[in-house]
Amino acid sequence: MASKFSTTLQNLPLFFKYLFVLLVVVFISYLFPNNARFKYDFEKGQSWRYEDLHAPFEFAILKPDDQLAKEIEELKAGFSPFYEMDMNIVMEEKKSFRESFNQQLEAVRSEGLYPNVLNQPGPYLNYGYGIIDFVYDNGVIQLNEKHKDKEDQFVLNLRKGNTTQQRTLQSFFKTEKIESLVTDSLFNSGLNEAEFLIPLLKDIFQPNVVYSEELSNKFLEDQIQGVSNAKGMVPKNELIVQKDGVITEDIFQKLNSFKKKYEQEVSSKKSHLGVFIGYLLLTSLIIGVFLMYLRFHAKQVFDSFNQLVFMMMWLVVYSYLVFAVEVNSNLSAYMIPFCIVPIVIKIFYNDRLALFTHIVVILIASFLSSLGYEFTFLQILAGIVAVLANIQVRDWSRFFFSMLNIFLAYGIGYLGLSLIKEGSIESVDWSVYTWIFLNVFLTLLAYPLIPLLERLFGFTSSITLVELSDMNRPLLKDLSLKAPGTLQHSLQVANLSEAAALKIGADQLLVKVAALYHDIGKTLNPTYFIENQSGESPHNQLTNLESAKIIIDHVIEGEKLAKKHRLPQVLIDFIMTHHGTTRVEYFYRNHIKENPGKEFDETLFRYPGPRPRTKEQTILMMADSIEAASKSLKNPGEQDINELVDKIIAFKITNGQLEDSEMTFEELEICKIEFKKLLKSINHIRIKYPDEK
Repeated sequence: MASKFSTTLQNLPLFFKYLFVLLVVVFISYLFPNNARFKYDFEKGQSWRYEDLHAPFEFAILKPDDQLAKEIEELKAGFSPFYEMDMNIVMEEKKSFRESFNQQLEAVRSEGLYPNVLNQPGPYLNYGYGIIDFVYDNGVIQLNEKHKDKEDQFVLNLRKGNTTQQRTLQSFFKTEKIESLVTDSLFNSGLNEAEFLIPLLKDIFQPNVVYSEELSNKFLEDQIQGVSNAKGMVPKNELIVQKDGVITEDIFQKLNSFKKKYEQEVSSKKSHLGVFIGYLLLTSLIIGVFLMYLRFHAKQVFDSFNQLVFMMMWLVVYSYLVFAVEVNSNLSAYMIPFCIVPIVIKIFYNDRLALFTHIVVILIASFLSSLGYEFTFLQILAGIVAVLANIQVRDWSRFFFSMLNIFLAYGIGYLGLSLIKEGSIESVDWSVYTWIFLNVFLTLLAYPLIPLLERLFGFTSSITLVELSDMNRPLLKDLSLKAPGTLQHSLQVANLSEAAALKIGADQLLVKVAALYHDIGKTLNPTYFIENQSGESPHNQLTNLESAKIIIDHVIEGEKLAKKHRLPQVLIDFIMTHHGTTRVEYFYRNHIKENPGKEFDETLFRYPGPRPRTKEQTILMMADSIEAASKSLKNPGEQDINELVDKIIAFKITNGQLEDSEMTFEELEICKIEFKKLLKSINHIRIKYPDEK
């Protein structure tokens, strides 16, 4: 029972890992459309790859989008806007005119002017009323800004009460022309003292016909809705296209019309559950293959829940981005910066995993996108370029040059696909390049994303490694002051490791920085290490066991110091593995010599390990031992160095220190050659010149 419970507990992390992946699969599957996909793929100018296609039902032939847009623009250009007449203004103006008339009448009575008006004011008042009625009945218009440049024959719709009539612009009065109208009318009125009315009527008129945006938009929308989007019908059973036939403009439009009708009526009647299960199976297959790849080719990712979440995050984020763009008709999926995926993963892992993850992201995104195979082709192509570009986020010039390469890949690829489809450069949709430019611009977000993701998921980027290589960092500064000999040893190991890593394609920056920190534990007891000794060795006062413990403790104390100063785990791993599980051989042999025949615990003379696993850890272990051993050679020759390197590496192999390493024997031989070459250079080995005769 206890054993079964223990097994269950051990399997819990694996259970939660697969549960998490299942949730990712279900979430992505819910983003897919719930209607069946059209089962034919076609392009204008290409051959029809399927059997003869007959119309399974009657459908309308839709007009091309550009033709429909042109008809709507023509409709808008010829549309007569709506203006409304305010019927209340005339009453207000008459009232105002009467009050002004009476005031002026009292004024002229006291002055004895205008006797005819004083004796017979009625005709003058009525004439003023008549002019007001006449002007406002015709309408005083206030033109909207977009109609001020229209000619006199421009037709307007005038809404007067419940009736609408069409009138030209010249049939309305404008405020700037009313003064001359009033003056001319009064002098031809037959009134003896008509000038009495001029100041009363000259400035009273205000616009009573104004633009109605609400009515204009309503009627314009109604007219647009009335524009037919069809230009004919295809009856049931009529041949649409025959096998291997060329898809002409007319056939292409028929196929597009058939596709839309199919999606609207036929696919919507199919089982939503069946469609969902189909997408669920495809998503499960893609992500399942991805998990298999991680398990067999990126085991450290598969084994770490944290890193697995990091990988699954890209699938979820980009699936949702494509979904969000697709539901917004004003956006294009070409704007989504897919190349961020291979750039970021390449920085933290390797080229192969970066490209594989990118392809998986694109495969899922292609089901969500309506852009077809061109979208898939361009995104995979751009991802390949991003991987090959060897982007270095710490090198801005190379980073921007890589962005240019990605833009060229998109641009040239899209142009080639467009020419295949359209046959001429005039038909290329150049607006897509705006989305592509935005895509590449957003790809620059990879730079700030890297340190953010580094903090969230515990990764170590090249930016951080460069910062840690600064000799003014606290740990390195402390090493230089307390253990200068160890620092010089670390610098030499860094040079050896970097050169070997470069030759086999390992991470040279990582192993170089790791070499600088691998012996930081020696700062606690620096004089117990030979490179820091200048006089008598303090080991002379200690037993072999005590000396071995101090030597071994530099690994343990180094780990503690590294954690205290928050060094990345990847560097702590180097500190723990650079001696593997080897013995402190000198003190071990001394102990046997001084205690012949006595039994003792051999593990007291062994480093705690673990043994190196990565190529970089293996390189550091070998470089550390070789550099330290080379100091014991006095005036070494080429053969001495060759034998030393071969002996040390053979010893590591014999003692099983490389059993867990990813390094191949071929790479090991390359590293040996590089170590020998550099040691000869360091020790100034020259060729032997022949004796002179």
